[in-house]
Amino acid sequence: MAIKMPTYEHQTLKELQQKPQQLGVIINSMGCGVIVTDVNTCIRTINPVAESLTGWQEKEAVGKELLEVFQLKDADTEEEIENLAARVIKTGEILNLPENRKLVAKDTSEIYIGDTVSPLRGEDGEILGAVLVFQDISQRKKAEAELKRNAFYDSITGLPNRVLFIDRLKQTFEHSKRRKNYCFSVFFLDLDGFKGINDRFGHGMGDKLLVDISQRLKSSLRGGDTVARFGGDEFAILLEDIKDVKEAKNVAQRIQESLETPFDINQRKILITASIGIALSSASHQEPLNLLDDADRAMYQAKEKGKARYVISN
Repeated sequence: MAIKMPTYEHQTLKELQQKPQQLGVIINSMGCGVIVTDVNTCIRTINPVAESLTGWQEKEAVGKELLEVFQLKDADTEEEIENLAARVIKTGEILNLPENRKLVAKDTSEIYIGDTVSPLRGEDGEILGAVLVFQDISQRKKAEAELKRNAFYDSITGLPNRVLFIDRLKQTFEHSKRRKNYCFSVFFLDLDGFKGINDRFGHGMGDKLLVDISQRLKSSLRGGDTVARFGGDEFAILLEDIKDVKEAKNVAQRIQESLETPFDINQRKILITASIGIALSSASHQEPLNLLDDADRAMYQAKEKGKARYVISN
């Protein structure tokens, strides 16, 4: 018994000495950033990936308070995020943060990160610090933004597309039902003779013309209004919270006037006009798309009357 006891103690001591080394090997082998703090949120360990993402070397970071090295901000509001390690040490709960968090590196560059912050517990359950595990998700966020853009915005003009316009129209329609005397208007606009320009000069010039036209349309509207490309040479406009039909007429006149100046494309002067149909919101409209249908019919009436004009739906 006397012989076995020292042997057992030696083996236990050896295992305890090896555990930190084994833990270090594991942390340094991980493909994501890892930072370990003590109970006072001072950094005790930072792995190579965390060094790369934060810009802080381990010899610089160890001993520093977490917020000196690991600075987060809200990507939407630009507000700085509180000390996450302090929160989990206090509550004992694991934090899974939203993916709109940006890590501000030592050189002030910023990346989106996904992260988890967990309390670090001893064998008896006592909280000894915190563990932050995080990774760069900037490429994924970029891909998601691109997918969203492709789904809701026109690839040529950058304007909202049909899907996004109808969604905003539905929201405005619902808002009008909750607010007394709220008036809005829908325009449907078709370019006169655009097909001939495409056929004569090619689609490249046609696309450039669409881009320039979209800019003039936007400049004719207020900041909160929406102009969308429906496809081809068709555009739709949503004027929110207008006083009366006169305000809608004024916008239509500004659009017509903006198109009176020829477009200078590839050293060619191109003059183009538009036929506009206008529908005003009213109690008779049961569905938001009813306004779009009315504006579409009014646009065709403008075409029949000689183009380059606007018609208000009855």
